[in-house]
Amino acid sequence: MEHVSLTDVESTEAADGVHLALMAGTDSMNVQHFEIEPGAVVEEHSHPHEQTGFIYEGTVTFVSDGDTLECEPGDAYALPGGQPHAAENRGAETVRGVDIFSPPRENPSWQSE
Repeated sequence: MEHVSLTDVESTEAADGVHLALMAGTDSMNVQHFEIEPGAVVEEHSHPHEQTGFIYEGTVTFVSDGDTLECEPGDAYALPGGQPHAAENRGAETVRGVDIFSPPRENPSWQSE
């Protein structure tokens, strides 16, 4: 069994105002914590991993194929692997949440060396 506290991992600013921290993981999935400051944008991207997540603070707006989806505290979401998507914080409060990726993200490009 693995135990990881958010205070034990280093956060990386992957884009202006977007902070990511890779946390616990197994051979099948891993967990990433994120914070998106007001006005910050995660540019459109895609990855082969399935991505599910949960918002516990703030409101994030996902944009995919011209559609938008707002997720508020208590909301969960799921993105299939390969689906292009972006995320924006259009509000005044920092968005905080967790993502789960399967298969696990190993050495993502945003992670510190």
